[in-house]
Amino acid sequence: MAQQRDTIQIYDTTLRDGAQREGLALSIEDKLRIARRLDALGVPFIEGGWPGANPKDVQFFWQLKETPLTQAQITAFCSTRRPGRLAAEDQMLQPVLAAGTEWITLFGKSWDLHVTTGLQTTLAENLAMIDDTIRYLRSQGRRVIYDAEHWFDGYSANPDYALQTLATAVRAGAEWLVLCDTNGGTLPQQVGQVVVTVHTWLQDFAAPRPQIGIHTHNDSGTAVANAMAAVEAGATMVQGTINGYGERCGNANLCTLIPNLQLKLGYPCIAPPRLETLAETSRFISEVVNLAPDDHAPYVGRSAFAHKGGIHVSAVEREPKTYEHVDPAAVGNSRRIVVSDQAGLSNVLAKARGFGLELDRQHPASRELLNRLKTLEHEGYQFEAAEASFELLMRETLGDRPRFFDLKGFHINCQHQGNGADHHSESLATIKVTVNDQEILAAAEGNGPVAALDAALRKALLNFYPAIAHFHLSDYKVRIIDSGAGTAAKTRVLVESSNGAQRWTTLGVSTNIIEASYQAVTEGLEYGLMIESERPRCAIATSQS
Repeated sequence: MAQQRDTIQIYDTTLRDGAQREGLALSIEDKLRIARRLDALGVPFIEGGWPGANPKDVQFFWQLKETPLTQAQITAFCSTRRPGRLAAEDQMLQPVLAAGTEWITLFGKSWDLHVTTGLQTTLAENLAMIDDTIRYLRSQGRRVIYDAEHWFDGYSANPDYALQTLATAVRAGAEWLVLCDTNGGTLPQQVGQVVVTVHTWLQDFAAPRPQIGIHTHNDSGTAVANAMAAVEAGATMVQGTINGYGERCGNANLCTLIPNLQLKLGYPCIAPPRLETLAETSRFISEVVNLAPDDHAPYVGRSAFAHKGGIHVSAVEREPKTYEHVDPAAVGNSRRIVVSDQAGLSNVLAKARGFGLELDRQHPASRELLNRLKTLEHEGYQFEAAEASFELLMRETLGDRPRFFDLKGFHINCQHQGNGADHHSESLATIKVTVNDQEILAAAEGNGPVAALDAALRKALLNFYPAIAHFHLSDYKVRIIDSGAGTAAKTRVLVESSNGAQRWTTLGVSTNIIEASYQAVTEGLEYGLMIESERPRCAIATSQS
């Protein structure tokens, strides 16, 4: 590894810029789960959204006040004040201040084209907007990260004016100047040259000077390379998203960028033990946002350290460096060849310890569990975001899985009436379940087959387990695993359940979406009953939040 360098501040914008990806939508609960996972990863700055832009973001910041993050700074995002008014009188800024964050990320225009055609104002007024807004936020006790939007395009078109916008931000009190390649069209050599120019230009200002950050988009396929070029040229903050999510072609992928900077170039980003959770974090967030993980993603993909060719396998068995550029464990991944069984077993044993279960390499169930896990993964199961199901699987293998009920069978009838906006559908589920040797028959209606099945199961169990009254489904996601099979494709269903204080996620896989949903729903109830009977032992459920 290269000589140790200055620490790079990682700034994650998955919850705001990443959420602009087409087809990606986040609930408040999704955002909270992602924020807490990023906090656990050790990311120092997490951009939460634009308070006031929508009710969801306002609620998100309020909920984080009630249960703050452990180490990360949550930042609010907004633009400079609007033309022709004072920042103190611009109502747009009030929800941003009300979010109560220490740091606010403010973006302003760097490109004269955007000032005159986008804002339809003068270049002088744009400078006044930058100055007034930063000074106002500073007067309210906030610290400011200034995102210079379209910086590289603006500098290319009119370098003198672009530098004037930065100078205005410096004098107004910004602590970071983040140079944004908003259109994603700049290439690494250009990025490096411009960052060197800005870094040198900043030396003319009195200390303490702002530090430089970089924010890159991937429209030219060079977002990660551009960010690395900026760091080598003097940037000390890198903005990006997990898995490269973002508008159009995405943002700089932090799952590639962090290990490149830390393992290849020697820039500390996050503590090594936390870096070892990077692959798990990547997969967890892909499940939360309901997008298939990229198996071939650098560092974190399932195929990143997979070896198929016989020559490769034999060489890696003798010396991993022959076909692996880094140790997979450094980023929480593992080698996928025959001899990787031991690494896989280590992961299983570590997970068992996290669940408070006694399991070691000599235990006869260890190898059985590993084999079952590989078989289920081949069938389409993925347990990264469904640890409740994984714990139940472990307990079953150990002969320690509690049996609260046995579902003997179910029948679902769906009726659909009308067409278009006038359509109406309802479902009726009938189930037969055995509890304590008693056979119960129950039926319930719902606005869909899964809701009806869930209601019927609860109805049958409530008299035996009153705690079920406090359980509810907080999220339901469906993923098509083999889309090429059309309507016969296998589906993976994730169900998040809650008892009001804790949340847990279970999953089911089947070519029948109702069958997959039944698996996830019943395991959700089973896990909830287990934690009710065994708590205090709540770390597992809350760790998934």
